[in-house]
Amino acid sequence: MTELLPRRYGLMAASPFAFFRGASAIMAADLATTPTTGLTVQACGDCHLLNFGGYSTPERSRVFDINDFDETLPAPWEWDLKRLATSFVLAARENECRAEEARDAAMTCSQAYREAMAGFAQMAALEVWYARLGWDSLARVIEEQADRKPIRKKLQQNLAKQLAYEYPTVVEGEADRPRIEDRPPRMVHPANGASRAFAALVDDAFVNYRLSLPEDRQRLLDRYRVADIVLKVVGVGSVGTWCGVALLVAGEGDYLFLQIKEARPSVLEPFAGAAVHANRGQRIVLGQRLIQSASDLFLGWTETRDGRHFTVRQLRDLKLKPPVELFASGRLLNSYAQACGWTLARAHARSGDAARISGYLGKSEVFDEALTSFALGYAEQTERDHEALTTAILAGRVKAETVE
Repeated sequence: MTELLPRRYGLMAASPFAFFRGASAIMAADLATTPTTGLTVQACGDCHLLNFGGYSTPERSRVFDINDFDETLPAPWEWDLKRLATSFVLAARENECRAEEARDAAMTCSQAYREAMAGFAQMAALEVWYARLGWDSLARVIEEQADRKPIRKKLQQNLAKQLAYEYPTVVEGEADRPRIEDRPPRMVHPANGASRAFAALVDDAFVNYRLSLPEDRQRLLDRYRVADIVLKVVGVGSVGTWCGVALLVAGEGDYLFLQIKEARPSVLEPFAGAAVHANRGQRIVLGQRLIQSASDLFLGWTETRDGRHFTVRQLRDLKLKPPVELFASGRLLNSYAQACGWTLARAHARSGDAARISGYLGKSEVFDEALTSFALGYAEQTERDHEALTTAILAGRVKAETVE
């Protein structure tokens, strides 16, 4: 899928924050040169504020959690926190917040992580695993603090809209032969010449995928048959990887959409060590189950006969995203920073030594000040890197596709 790289560069050229989202490998290399405590956790690996959001648990309650795990790997806990704090500085600058508000957001993120980790250090192991943040409680806080009508309106729209694909909005054709509607350039069927090979690849992948599920989920999956599949272009950091959306049918009006996404080596592996799982999809799935408070019912992995690895999950299972692009006030950014900091601490406490991490962080703001200084400095470096990319695009050294 290297033909999609110009699209990725076009997305990254949009702003320093967009560049940051697509530059997890660059930051991993930079973080590897920084001091660490030697304490490892199951790291997210691409921990920025847009990789958090709301989604439905298998019990259909809505929670707020990390929701992107392509780069997950055991690694120093500091790497996730540094990337998260930097993302708040860049997002604040993109939203034209005041300099002190950008600084406060990074500081709040660090403080929330530190205080939450101190709390988790006092909990029993089971209590940490049961801990979760409800989406509705976070949404109420954001809505109460939203001092501009567009923020409240956008949040209400997100809350009201279930973002799963539903028939017949996305599915077209006869009821007995449903298919997914093309939505170029984001969602298209493969070219005619490639359709047969594409179908064979999917059938092959689904045999192995079924075996990665618990037996009860296998029985549930067996009620469905694959009716159609399209290629899907995914977010900034994943553009260039193979991704498909499969429509499964159990009966008229009984549809299930699964996303099949290619799994690549983690950007952390050159610096934190190779993954212990031979299948890269398995690395992602098991890391996600370890980090998240609740994971998707159909989350699994697979491998095709040509040796490529994939993860499989429900497509946008009631996923909800706060309208961060409208957070132009310090109060809103700080509320979101508190939620993300707490959530990251909970994720790290599930796999790491919360007591030792908390002991290092201490009770004062010394660590928070140091982390904020790093975030401000790295944000400035990101802005210089973004400028270098846009200069290279204008000079013709890098090919980029303009993205609306």
